[in-house]
Amino acid sequence: MRTALRGFVTLLTVLGCSQAATDAQARDQIHIVGSSTVFPFSTAVAERFGRAGKFKTPVVESTGSGGGLKLFCSGLGDKTPDIANSSRRIKQTEVDLCKANGVAQMVEVKIGFDGIVLASSKKSPQSKLTLQQIFFALAKQVPVGGKLVPNPYKLWSDVDKSLPAVKIEVLGPPPTSGTRDAFVEIAMEGGARTIPMLEALRAKDEKAFQAVAHAIREDGAYVEAGENDNLIVQKLEANPHSLGIFGFSFLDQNADKIQGSLVNGVAPTFEAIADGKYAVSRSLYFYVKSAHVGKVPGLREFIREFTSETASGEEGYLSDRGLIPLPAAERDAVRKSSAALTPYEP
Repeated sequence: MRTALRGFVTLLTVLGCSQAATDAQARDQIHIVGSSTVFPFSTAVAERFGRAGKFKTPVVESTGSGGGLKLFCSGLGDKTPDIANSSRRIKQTEVDLCKANGVAQMVEVKIGFDGIVLASSKKSPQSKLTLQQIFFALAKQVPVGGKLVPNPYKLWSDVDKSLPAVKIEVLGPPPTSGTRDAFVEIAMEGGARTIPMLEALRAKDEKAFQAVAHAIREDGAYVEAGENDNLIVQKLEANPHSLGIFGFSFLDQNADKIQGSLVNGVAPTFEAIADGKYAVSRSLYFYVKSAHVGKVPGLREFIREFTSETASGEEGYLSDRGLIPLPAAERDAVRKSSAALTPYEP
């Protein structure tokens, strides 16, 4: 009886795996989800890929990095995405979720760099901020008199008398966004580390430090504006005193309406991000479900197109859309690794 039961369970397992493979094979169009920052790059590659005529144009959805990786890691089969775009590296918790749902292997493809900008309407003077000023303006708790207190600053001039006496209002992405993750890790934490009291906390207790450095205020000074960067641009035009947070590529595409703030004295330009002078920059990625390669037509070829010099090289068509290319040696390494479908190792 037990032998028969074991055989039945094994049969169900085999049938389940077979069904997942069949489901993935049943779809003839690549499905991509994830980062709103990577979205325009992925869309440009998808359109070129589709126009080549051999495969259908991939479907690309902007869901935010966190939302996209959650969908990506939900399992295998044609009801799940093949690729997740991300404006940050995948987290260990997301890798664990993938494995728990049968997504045992994935391929990580690093596509280039992006800067995170604090932009304003061109109707207002260009802002000049330091990482420390950004932290004091947006942190949930700040040091005052040797103690951490709820952020009391209402005006930029409260943060620093050299700044204008206007209300602090920053429109930015929600917690599910890779841009938000990168902003708190680079800008907020970078600012916190310039404050002696918090740097001492970091030396003593890294987790306690990060809890302070990464917590954004919730009293209205920071306004969650969703994943729609176009909406942020509209709000910046309506209120010239507000600032908005998004990727450099979006600033580049809307340079007729908005301008980037100087951070630590450096403007967010293509050149400044490429050579590392601009302080708030990050890497961009996409992740491919290994089990879907060979089942969903065109996945291997899509990777090849995205990593080609024609697309992501120094003179590639993605640089025209604001992507900052990787150095040549790194581009070559990524191209070879992704072509070999090298499994991602945290």
